[in-house]
Amino acid sequence: MARKKTTAYVCNDCGADYTKWQGQCPDCGAWNTLTEVRLGAVATPGSRSGGGFAGAADGVVNTLAEIDLADIPRISAGSQELDLVLGGGLVPGSCILVGGEPGAGKSTLLLQTLCKLAESQVALYVTGEESPQQVAMRAHRLGLPVNRLQIMAETSVETVCATAARVRPKILVVDSIQVMQLEEIASAPGSVSQVRECAAMLVRYAKQTGTVLLLVGHVTKDGSLAGPKVLEHMIDCSLMLEGTSDSHFRPLRSHKNRFGAVNELGVFAMTDKGLREVANPSAIFLQRGDEVASGSVVIVVWEGTRPLLVELQALVDDSHLSNPRRVTVGLEHNRLAMLLAVLHRHGGIMVGDQDVFVNVVGGVKVLETSADLALILAVISSFRDHPLPRDLVVFGEVGLSGEIRPVQNGQERLREAAKHGFSRAIIPFGNAPRQPIKGMEVIPVRKLTDALDALG
Repeated sequence: MARKKTTAYVCNDCGADYTKWQGQCPDCGAWNTLTEVRLGAVATPGSRSGGGFAGAADGVVNTLAEIDLADIPRISAGSQELDLVLGGGLVPGSCILVGGEPGAGKSTLLLQTLCKLAESQVALYVTGEESPQQVAMRAHRLGLPVNRLQIMAETSVETVCATAARVRPKILVVDSIQVMQLEEIASAPGSVSQVRECAAMLVRYAKQTGTVLLLVGHVTKDGSLAGPKVLEHMIDCSLMLEGTSDSHFRPLRSHKNRFGAVNELGVFAMTDKGLREVANPSAIFLQRGDEVASGSVVIVVWEGTRPLLVELQALVDDSHLSNPRRVTVGLEHNRLAMLLAVLHRHGGIMVGDQDVFVNVVGGVKVLETSADLALILAVISSFRDHPLPRDLVVFGEVGLSGEIRPVQNGQERLREAAKHGFSRAIIPFGNAPRQPIKGMEVIPVRKLTDALDALG
């Protein structure tokens, strides 16, 4: 078997690799994102029979019927919100990537979790960005139990794996993957090759030993996880700790989960004693004033496996610019422009010469289309300066032809709204309940004009 050294060029955005450098990635269209990666020795087929596979080990093959379907035992993280996002707890042998903006609370959340788990499990915290003294100071400030948690300051992945093989922890935290490095790779820590190979070695150790591996990841300027896309394919679960510095709420959302629901949402509050879970997020996000102003409406979004009530606000004002502004916080910007066009075409209301600002209260990001109808009604309410009823809840998707399309889990959304005291609901006709909901008047609509007529 002949061996040769190869060099590849990997795109930092999409993970595609090429044999030579070029200014633009053909797969994703990004510019100046290709980075040189030096690969190890690659075997090439020689002249032996069987294409060089004659001496390879034979693997074990089973049918699906022979696979044991016993549930994998999960380890509770000690927090109901975190267990909910994970799909029921930590799975042995799984790899979890936790990302977020600087200061969001990633290290705090993992330190709290490990200090609790260390009371009953062997846990190891590997810090590459802070000293053990700094981590200990934070733990004492938060009032966490510090007697059982083991900590190590190290950036060499070989040393981390060797130490973990000796300590044999059930839970291993690496903070962060961007500062880890392999000695055999010449590139700097944080590069594509270092992040990919370090993560591959850690994941391989976790799978072989059944250790729960939690990796802390940095984010880019646009809020996505930094590093090659191949890192997201290696891991089992990807969590993003959202929230801004001006809000003490920290939503934790799962973007990928092989052991639970995707887009599951858990809510935490940042306090002087660390992150505290919010048992009833809907009640927190619905702290409205005694008098509801125009442009405010409550929507019911579906986050993972549960409904969530949040307030959506819109402000429509005269524009003094030739190109009126369209600003969204917590919603997709392009969808606002599309819904305003639908409102003009099928609702007869033109706001083309108005500035339109839309905000989801509490820092929640709404990723589904069930907020379409509520957004349009909030814009109309602000444009006419006519407040919507305080006990009204709205959800539904709006099509380009003005039709109101049903959304998933409509009955559960209505029951959640009724539980919080809402007595009126404007919903798609396809989500109309077969049995009346006690204490709630449901107004099903088929078209946008029907929803406008319902407002009066």
